Amino acid sequence: MGFAPAGIKLIAGGVAAAAIGGVLTVWTRGLGLPVLFLGLAFAGFSAYFFRDPERDKVFAPGEIACPADGTVMSVKNEGTPGITVVRIFLSVLNVHVQRSPMDGKVEKTKYTKGAFAIAYKPEAADNERNLIRITGEYGRAVEVEQITGSIARRIACYVKEGQDVKIGERVGMIYFGSQVAVYLPETAKIMVKPGDKVTGAETVLGLW
Repeated sequence: MGFAPAGIKLIAGGVAAAAIGGVLTVWTRGLGLPVLFLGLAFAGFSAYFFRDPERDKVFAPGEIACPADGTVMSVKNEGTPGITVVRIFLSVLNVHVQRSPMDGKVEKTKYTKGAFAIAYKPEAADNERNLIRITGEYGRAVEVEQITGSIARRIACYVKEGQDVKIGERVGMIYFGSQVAVYLPETAKIMVKPGDKVTGAETVLGLW
């Protein structure tokens, strides 16, 4: 089990605070014990939230990997002809690292400022977000959109335009409760439905 880069400093900070609290207890328990316990709690929460487990599933040719852990909110066309959108809600209990749904090249990344509506509400489609478009062989293309929630206000994108990625490779992370939208051509067969629990780089989201 590894940790996302952004979490390592927070974990270390919590451990350092706990250590200071431990030293302070020698002089005054009234101050030292709260600092000790708060430091341990912060380090523990950070370690849990920023966990980044290895995922080594081998996908069969034609399979599309789910890019995120969470619960499927919706699977439908949202107005763009020929495009099916799969929306996944990530609670604070889910792993928040996103992964590539396919082998290919990052054609573009596009960050858009926006609101901070609750991630499982329809209005979240207009939240602050980052779009990653990946193109592969046979003209196939998929877009993964990282969307913030009401608490999460930071998106980390690990990839750059022109970069080659493998299916299941890490492409980014969203902080705290959030949403991931996946845009696929309507010719793709979607293998999940609303209410399904999915796991990034393990669940088969669809078939080309």
